[in-house]
Amino acid sequence: MRIVVTGSLAYDYIMNFPGYFKDHILPDKVHMLTVSFLVDSMRRMRGGVAGNIAYSLALLGEHPLVVATAGQDFGEYRSWMERQGIDASGIVEIADDFTASCFINTDQSNNQIVAFYTGAMAHSKNLSLAGLGLGADDIVVISPTDPEAMTRYVRECQQLGIPFVFDPGKQTPRLEAEQILLGLTGASVLIGNDYEYAMLAKKIGWTEAALIGAVPLTVVTRGEYGSSIYSTETNGQPTDIPIAPVSEVRDPTGAGDAYIAGLVFGLAHKLPLPVTGRIAALMAAYTIEQRGCQEHTFTLIEFAERYTSAFGACPEIEALVEPVTR
Repeated sequence: MRIVVTGSLAYDYIMNFPGYFKDHILPDKVHMLTVSFLVDSMRRMRGGVAGNIAYSLALLGEHPLVVATAGQDFGEYRSWMERQGIDASGIVEIADDFTASCFINTDQSNNQIVAFYTGAMAHSKNLSLAGLGLGADDIVVISPTDPEAMTRYVRECQQLGIPFVFDPGKQTPRLEAEQILLGLTGASVLIGNDYEYAMLAKKIGWTEAALIGAVPLTVVTRGEYGSSIYSTETNGQPTDIPIAPVSEVRDPTGAGDAYIAGLVFGLAHKLPLPVTGRIAALMAAYTIEQRGCQEHTFTLIEFAERYTSAFGACPEIEALVEPVTR
């Protein structure tokens, strides 16, 4: 089975303001707001949904192919991905634009002012899955990027008979009802958090229950309250997944992407749903403990040990690491 990940690639510029935004914004003057915040630190970090998912899959021993667009500043990121075991051959660099960039300024109360530049991501609609030799034994993750690109990948998966995971995510507000309904048609998996599910249901005029039953496997994540997996194999009854214990909550950004990586890994290996969900939950926990979406790391043996500590012994997990321990 080949795992293909589509979606955004981006640089995240993380800045910290050593004060409080509210102290420098005059409510009676917001109609002509002009303000500058002098930050005391900035880091450029690798991000983007496709990059985040692919990185976590690589940690689990997979070699996912990323299909996405990036800019003229992507060289270092590409080299780094390849060193992690990610297949970056599907990434097209746009010579006269920059990689999508997210500028995040956070104050002492964790309030944020964010600016996002689409950049090269806008060209992803010109990429195609055709010609990659994909078929029914493979799986494509369709995660947030340019809405036209997401629609194109859905149509191609439908036409080529490729199983796909539909992850509208942060693009849910921009997707039209027709695009959402198209994504539900033929999808093997639909995934989102509880807020995104409510928004999806409202946009297409369905109940959340109807939405959850629209595809063979649906996953609803609920942050600190865990997640639920609904499957036609269990007659729509949820498999409730607990969260994995974390040593410290440093940054929840990217936890959903890591969860998807764990979910896809479990599905690719045909693991039981309770095991698959717990792998996904543990992947999210690793991300939460670090600042940044691709800063966590572990060996498969370490992952198996932590899984056992969090959820108990599991023969499927032991079988996955057996080749490594020989």
